[in-house]
Amino acid sequence: MRQALALLLAGTMVAGLVSGCGSKGQNGTETGEATSNTPLVIASQDMSEKFSPFFVQSVPDQRLVDLVHPYLLTNDRAGEIIMNGIEGETKEYNGTDYTYKGIADCKITENDDGTVDYDFTLRDDIKFSDGEPMTADDVIFSMYVFLDPSYDGSASTYALPIKGLEAYRSGSEVLYKLMLKNGADNTDFTYYTQEQQKQFFDTDLPAAGEKWTQNIADFCAAQGYSEDNTAKSAMAAYGYGDVDDNGVLTAPSGKTYDDPTMADFFNEIVAKYDGDYQMASDTETADASLFDFLDDSYKATVETGSSADHIEGIQKTGDYSVRVTLTDVDATAIYQLAIQVAPMHYYGDTSKYDYDNNKFGFDKGDLSTVRAKTNDPVGAGPYKFVKYENKIAYMEANDTYFEGAPKTKNLQFKTTSEADMTPGVLQGSVDVADPSMSKAVLEQISGENSDGEISGDKLTTVLTDYNGYGYIGMNSQNISVGGDGSSEASKDLRKALATVIAVYRDVTIDSYYGEAAEVINYPISNTSWAAPQKSDSDYKVAFSVDVDGNDIYTDDMSEDEKYAAALKAALGYFEAAGYTVKDGKVTAAPEGAKMSYEVMIPAGGNGDHPSFGILTEASNALKTIGFDLKINDVADSNLLWNGLDAGTIDMWCAAWQATLDPDMFQIYHSKGGDANKYAIYSDKLDKMVMDAKTNTDQSYRKAKYKECLDFVVDYAVEIPVYQRQEGFLFSTERVNVDTLAKDQTTYYRWFSEIQNVEMKDRKSVV
Repeated sequence: MRQALALLLAGTMVAGLVSGCGSKGQNGTETGEATSNTPLVIASQDMSEKFSPFFVQSVPDQRLVDLVHPYLLTNDRAGEIIMNGIEGETKEYNGTDYTYKGIADCKITENDDGTVDYDFTLRDDIKFSDGEPMTADDVIFSMYVFLDPSYDGSASTYALPIKGLEAYRSGSEVLYKLMLKNGADNTDFTYYTQEQQKQFFDTDLPAAGEKWTQNIADFCAAQGYSEDNTAKSAMAAYGYGDVDDNGVLTAPSGKTYDDPTMADFFNEIVAKYDGDYQMASDTETADASLFDFLDDSYKATVETGSSADHIEGIQKTGDYSVRVTLTDVDATAIYQLAIQVAPMHYYGDTSKYDYDNNKFGFDKGDLSTVRAKTNDPVGAGPYKFVKYENKIAYMEANDTYFEGAPKTKNLQFKTTSEADMTPGVLQGSVDVADPSMSKAVLEQISGENSDGEISGDKLTTVLTDYNGYGYIGMNSQNISVGGDGSSEASKDLRKALATVIAVYRDVTIDSYYGEAAEVINYPISNTSWAAPQKSDSDYKVAFSVDVDGNDIYTDDMSEDEKYAAALKAALGYFEAAGYTVKDGKVTAAPEGAKMSYEVMIPAGGNGDHPSFGILTEASNALKTIGFDLKINDVADSNLLWNGLDAGTIDMWCAAWQATLDPDMFQIYHSKGGDANKYAIYSDKLDKMVMDAKTNTDQSYRKAKYKECLDFVVDYAVEIPVYQRQEGFLFSTERVNVDTLAKDQTTYYRWFSEIQNVEMKDRKSVV
């Protein structure tokens, strides 16, 4: 998705939105029937109306889903999984003991044959909002949906080494993928008819394409990237054409359009990817894939070979218990298996569930019944979904919630622009918002309170560290000497650039964020248990040594002295990389390297990005020694994503959003997939990542991940920049802030105890 200016790490569990808690609220308040009819109105970004736990994609939708569907396991304030949710676990945080409860227990057993058993036991008193009990059958149904050969949601549970999973998923192909693979000229009609093929390519796929491009156009307009949601405006905003003074759009293909249609837009996208519809969808999707707009019949699988009729590693061991067996140790599995449990009787077909005869609530390869409920969820969480209307999602307290009905009976998610977040809380159109925190926003908030603080008589602010971090990345193959990104000369080249860039982080980040962010020195979120801390004996400031390993800076240096020291160190690195250095200037590049590289930054074309000031200062400094760092500030962030996908960008600015577990496989392992934007292909790093991934000892994993981080910093492909804070803004006048969860953290927000939140009496909400 291109919705956020961040690259996302895949994961099943969205940390810290809704976690289980005790039978009493964490403030010691007994939960009971809802006591207030005054709605709690929460500001939200645009929703995609994918409210299913299986197919949710966007963060705004996920927040709603988390209130409807509980996770099999929950987590504490430190982000650790609660393994004994039924009885509860008491853990100390910030000097206070908190008890956490959830809907299940889990016991992990490592067997002598190398397999690992995960034994889940459900509470026997959980009910869905329609009154039906939650049992092991619902857990098994939910797991089989996530693991179905036709599943195309965002969860990656199917990547786990579950015993028998490969045999279950083999010999199957999703119909539309099979048709795309075979092409419109296919003459083998073993698995579908000629008529089906013609219907698909001539009618149904183009129709889906028009709906898809309209979705892109709607997204561009909603985000302010285009003036309206017409094809012409969307094509221009999305990098598919330039409009001249006469209103004529020239597309990348060279074709010109006075008034292009959505079909024209679709055809231009397909042409750009040489007819590869899958690649086009994967790369250009805004908030819904091309294939989301196909009829469900195309999303069913066809049997192209033999496959197992069940997954050997998923066993029903009792009415309220399930065992999942993995063939290998995978430390990340507990997070992936902590799925959201959905009611089989609602999302599936009870007539098609017979565990003993390998029937799991739907026909294998056909999730049409599940997809049909995407916009109308039913679950066992604290709230139940009522409707989505006029960009407002209406929720109602679930009286059957195992913690007791929420104190606030009615809840609304109201679509609100970023510019209206803080004013909306002040004016009463919303009660809670999460504006993007910056120095300016915090000053605005404090200015509204009579005491000049960010929490006061009008507004209450709760800040927590964002589970992710901002960085500046380099493609090791593009910024190299002689095309070998792993050579010492190539590393020295990148270290020359990184050393100059890194020295400007402190002042610039403080100017942009103020107290809402801090500079980090390792490419990992500071919120992670694996993150090195300043108190660690081997903690180092990133890119603070010269080519000989000597410290560049001293404590008594002024800022200007530090800048000069960084340039001097950079000259040493340039010379080590094979550049000609004379009289304090870089005068010539070695063969296979350049005197100029470009960094792309999605700063809206006006420099609005926390790293823009850093790069501006670094570029000016490098010019003084004869080197050119070009800054390409793009108004259309799609240019950045396209370039990253194509591997054509030298340097870029982005952010990582992290999962609960700091698994580094996706972004640093050579087999991690397209998230590895740095082009690192190192057997040594691969082994370290896998050593950490396949060990359950957290202290060992932390030490091994530290080795990985040191390796990445030495490879000089990622400059860690900032750990920002994010926060929620509450109306002190309308929300009883004393009922909010105490000691909120990155992993445990106010949502985690939403059943305790009370509203102050008021006549109406605007």
